[in-house]
Amino acid sequence: MFVLVIGTTDVSLVPGITLAGATPELTHFTPAADAEYLLTGETRSLRGVPITPSGLPTPALISRASLSLLKLPTLIANAGSRIAPRIPYVELGGSHGRDIRRGAMETGTMEILLKRGKELGSSLSSVEEIIIGESIPGGTTTAMATLLGLGYDALGKVSSTAPNNPMELKEKLVLDAVKTAPKAIESRIAWLADPVLIAVAGISIGFLGRKVLAGGTQMLAAAALIKNFAGTLEKVEVRTTKWVVEDHTADFQGLATQVGVKTSYASLNLSKSRFPGLRAYEEGYVKEGVGAGALSLEAMSAHGEETLLKAIDREYERLLH
Repeated sequence: MFVLVIGTTDVSLVPGITLAGATPELTHFTPAADAEYLLTGETRSLRGVPITPSGLPTPALISRASLSLLKLPTLIANAGSRIAPRIPYVELGGSHGRDIRRGAMETGTMEILLKRGKELGSSLSSVEEIIIGESIPGGTTTAMATLLGLGYDALGKVSSTAPNNPMELKEKLVLDAVKTAPKAIESRIAWLADPVLIAVAGISIGFLGRKVLAGGTQMLAAAALIKNFAGTLEKVEVRTTKWVVEDHTADFQGLATQVGVKTSYASLNLSKSRFPGLRAYEEGYVKEGVGAGALSLEAMSAHGEETLLKAIDREYERLLH
């Protein structure tokens, strides 16, 4: 089955840090709107699907097209979104992530998220494999901070929704956050992470079968947290898109090797799409999110790339009308 974990971090309000919303303020609506659109084909918290400032559509479009072929049961889990989605969802009892320079969350909030994430994961263990996606604008910055806080060489190695990764801005923010973070490891994680990373780790630890972390460099941070909290990455794999793997401004494979997690990626090529908004993905825009990599990989394995491309174009055409 597919589980989409949503949340927000005040890091996304920093101008220029992410393109996952038409404006910094609208980034706090993106996760709820992504979830609504994925489940129902329409948005209720936002007019139209989430877009970048230049009008490129959310990767949830790829995920929804993939799910239309796969027919997987889908669940939305709210880890801490400022805007609650107007659809059925599981509430994990977290809170929105604050600016990591002043501490993302209380240690107690992190413990609740982790505990309820484990309980949700355990309750889903009747299926053999779970695919966990994420929607949290600003999440690559909190991922960098989390990895750095755990002792990994992550500075300047995470991806971005933009082809010109705002790495200098991210690095300054992350270094300021790490400088002020507590030394004790649990308090440090709570200070630097975001609610989605904590919830994904909890669900993965609680789930007994195979865990696919569907995302890019953010999910490498989630894998590092699983390793920290559970001591093992058995049955865990990160699956992403070729756009993340080929991102020359980041180092997906290098980070994956450091964390010690298995990876694979979807080689979906949108240059054949009929729509410029989708062809722009091949120029380094957006890249990943809402489980797009893992779900498109599953859909191509089951139905072929051509069938998936037609489904993606059909879905985009539906949105335009």
